[in-house]
Amino acid sequence: MALSLAPRLAYFAGVARTEHVTRAAQELNVPQSTLSRAMVRLERDLGVELFARHGRTVSLTTAGRTFLASVERALAEIERAAEEVRADADPATGKVAFGFLHTMGAETVPGLLHAFRADHPRVRFSLVQNHGEAMLERLRAGDLDLCLTSPVPDGPDLVARRLDEQKLRLVVPADHRLAARRRIRLAEAAEETFVTLEPGYGLRRITDDLCRQAGFRPRVAFEGEEAETLRGLVAAGLGVALLPPPTVPRPGVVELTVTAPRAVREIGVAWLADRPDTPPVAAFKKFLLSRRGNLLP
Repeated sequence: MALSLAPRLAYFAGVARTEHVTRAAQELNVPQSTLSRAMVRLERDLGVELFARHGRTVSLTTAGRTFLASVERALAEIERAAEEVRADADPATGKVAFGFLHTMGAETVPGLLHAFRADHPRVRFSLVQNHGEAMLERLRAGDLDLCLTSPVPDGPDLVARRLDEQKLRLVVPADHRLAARRRIRLAEAAEETFVTLEPGYGLRRITDDLCRQAGFRPRVAFEGEEAETLRGLVAAGLGVALLPPPTVPRPGVVELTVTAPRAVREIGVAWLADRPDTPPVAAFKKFLLSRRGNLLP
């Protein structure tokens, strides 16, 4: 019934407000006959009389007053929603829902937003930090406009562009047998215990793949959700880890350059293929694509 009632709600509110069909028709810019027929059909569909008719004027019945209170709330909510989506799409003051990896939250993303807002000072952002698969789920659900993730995703419903790459290092405890080294082949860590992110995280997939290329399967003792937590586990002597560089050096660990295989993770931006961009989203997307090769600090 809601689908059949919805088109007539604004007409009903107009007649109720003016208590006069002719004046309501003029205010709503519809023929009086159309408005009259709409009210008759509305009452018929509801099975109650909403108006008491007095020649050219009308007044609400008890049922009409009850119905009007709910209709006014519904129309106000629709208007509020319309204003919200118009505001979000405004080129100067609109909103971008932007997702990114936890490891990019301390330095990379704040730097990007600072640079973007130099030319777009009033654009607003809704920021979401998560791992790659969770962000892609929210992208597909419509919760995000864009996301920075790794590895660069591939899917028929997505558009993804590689923006940069980040070197990964083997992080070992400061008192580890390898701590005096500056460089290492990953195969030399085949007998080590690893601490990693949980399955489903992009960095976990990259770690497993690099170890496979080095000829071994990592022996995992601890799985976490955040890179700096893994560094803490390494500092406590609980294992080694493949991680991107930290924002601030952490005591208790040594970070070794991996010479083989090539240990990097690609960073890309992704969006839904069939979703039109609002002006602020289009501007931020263009900005991100202009930073190819210069995304990371």
